[in-house]
Amino acid sequence: MADARGRRATAATLAVVVVAVDALLAACTHGTASHAGATAHPTATVHAKAAQPQPSLPAAESGLLPWHMAGPLSREVVTAGSPGQLIVLGGLSASDTSTNEVYAVSTATGAVRRIGALPVAVHDAAVAVSGQRALVFGGGSSASVGTVQSFPLAGGTASDVGSLPAPRSDAQAATIGAATYIVGGFDGSRPDASVVATTNGQTYRTIATLPVPVRYAAVAALDGRIYAFGGEAITGPHAGTPVNVIQAVDPARRTASIVGHLPGALAGAAAVTVDGELFVVGGESPAATKPTPGLGTTQLTGQPTSTAGTESPSSPTRTVSTIWAYDPTTRRLLAAGRLQVPVSNAGVAADGSVAWIVGGESNGARVSSVQMIRPDRAFGIAGAPGAGSPYFGDKLLVADRGNNRLLLLDAAMNVVWKYPSPTAPGDPLQFYYPDDAFFTNHGTAIISNQEENETIVKIAYPSGKIIWSYGHPKQPGTAKGYLHEPDDAYLLKNGQITVADAVNCRVLVINENHTVAHQIGTDGECFHNPPASMGSPNGDTPLTDGNLLISEINGSWVSEYTLAGKLVWTVHLSVVWYPSDPQQVGSDTYLLADYSSPGQVVEFDRHGKILYRYDQASGPGRLNQPSLAELLPSGVIMANDDHNDRMVAIDPSTGALVWQYGITGKPGTGPGQLNIPDGFDLLLPDGSTPTHPATG
Repeated sequence: MADARGRRATAATLAVVVVAVDALLAACTHGTASHAGATAHPTATVHAKAAQPQPSLPAAESGLLPWHMAGPLSREVVTAGSPGQLIVLGGLSASDTSTNEVYAVSTATGAVRRIGALPVAVHDAAVAVSGQRALVFGGGSSASVGTVQSFPLAGGTASDVGSLPAPRSDAQAATIGAATYIVGGFDGSRPDASVVATTNGQTYRTIATLPVPVRYAAVAALDGRIYAFGGEAITGPHAGTPVNVIQAVDPARRTASIVGHLPGALAGAAAVTVDGELFVVGGESPAATKPTPGLGTTQLTGQPTSTAGTESPSSPTRTVSTIWAYDPTTRRLLAAGRLQVPVSNAGVAADGSVAWIVGGESNGARVSSVQMIRPDRAFGIAGAPGAGSPYFGDKLLVADRGNNRLLLLDAAMNVVWKYPSPTAPGDPLQFYYPDDAFFTNHGTAIISNQEENETIVKIAYPSGKIIWSYGHPKQPGTAKGYLHEPDDAYLLKNGQITVADAVNCRVLVINENHTVAHQIGTDGECFHNPPASMGSPNGDTPLTDGNLLISEINGSWVSEYTLAGKLVWTVHLSVVWYPSDPQQVGSDTYLLADYSSPGQVVEFDRHGKILYRYDQASGPGRLNQPSLAELLPSGVIMANDDHNDRMVAIDPSTGALVWQYGITGKPGTGPGQLNIPDGFDLLLPDGSTPTHPATG
């Protein structure tokens, strides 16, 4: 992944709106279409981590989709239509007015189409499905209304089918069996604490009364009970501010009670049950809690907008990103992950094993983003440090090239080790421009090539002592002991070290005593003519069969060679402009980054067949000169997005951005910041390195 001077395109500037993630649970957590050509999940690697004990509640995988709604939208209602389709009804538009538009959204492609309109434009309504129709209960227009509107899920003409017992807005609906229950809300001035049930939207019965009347609560059903999390007080000394109560409604017993408390006051969150697990997502909390800077920040779609006329909480609040899993046995919320874009007052619906969060409001901005969440044990255990991380339980090594340092992150994105450091032994080679870094020797050492320092170093971990080196600092050359922009130094199982000596157009296999065992390519002959010469190699990954997988910048070639330089196969990738660091992910499947702007991640076989592409041209998923992509044991692709100054993880099944470290386009040395990260590695607790098991 060498950033050879003069060989890589200049990075384009990507303007973003930066959103800091929430710290509401800081005291208790340690933790318009999709891209063309996206196909099935890349071939799973056989290097899975050891089986983990099965916890009671999985953490949440959370992702920002690469597509979005046509415009900012909040306070709408969303329900699942046919499989793979969301129905979005009403809400507040970019002009801050209620809309009656109804849209169908494909969760596979992001395609949005208008399928009708409601008779009455509303926001802050409640929704449920009855048969093949969506029922929209009440909501706010110029005032709170009691109208119940029916809309066919397949599209068509909406109708007015009845009325609630009284006008009601800011309520939520939950369905158990054939009955729908309306919970919370008010009539425009007074609270409506009654929980009413209906099976047809026309007749109602009151089954309970909330002990604490609220609006903007997060409501969902689980195991025959209905839970209301937080909300905004309507009357009393705290009217207009979030509350922290958890209220439960038991329809069978016709009771409602307070069963617990949130870790902090919260209103405008969303609640949804997916695969038998109840999640509470986002919301607004009192503004006194300061956000954690820099972690997992993403781009927002939409402009700041006032909330005049939307009956927002009157006291200062801030949007949070925490995803909680509710444990009904302990009546506790457990931190399970984080939204990529913090939102409140969003629409949410479950479709199969995935919940979709549409639009919402984020710290004063109405957004058009679409996010997904689903329970996934590969992302950890709810309530455990690092819950929601795609490398839960492991550690991530980052070569932070622009800051001339190595960082080791735990799953909660805490920096637990760095190099150089004041406690490390002296460095006569002047550690500079780390292009790559990989764990070796069962996690007890790190090998790193310093591209513009013209050196390779092996560093003892965790002491930071240099135990082996090759090259001469800042002295490029072709003679014995010299390198010219070395890239991808790996330790082989036999103790030899292989490196792509990019500007010299050769790959070297170096003995521990600093002699060269093998050279592939001819010095200074920088064109693809295997096996005699190669065009600026920048990747030399060891393979399970003992050979090397070599990428060439000039001509976009990827080839397999034996250590002695015999060509096994070679392929030209016409869809790739600048191949970087190919990795083996299956018996005949390989993954590489295209170091371009916009960049892409491509999976292919040795015949050049493209099996998967991630190639976003715009938006938060747009990559800016990524140089390394690897398939993690959790099934997601991690990449260092060099000139966006961030590390990202992408779910190939949806294209969603499911994890990020660094602030997009904002280089820095502070907490949560990177500067042109150019390499990474994953270390498991047992000292193994699952993404390059063929190394030493």
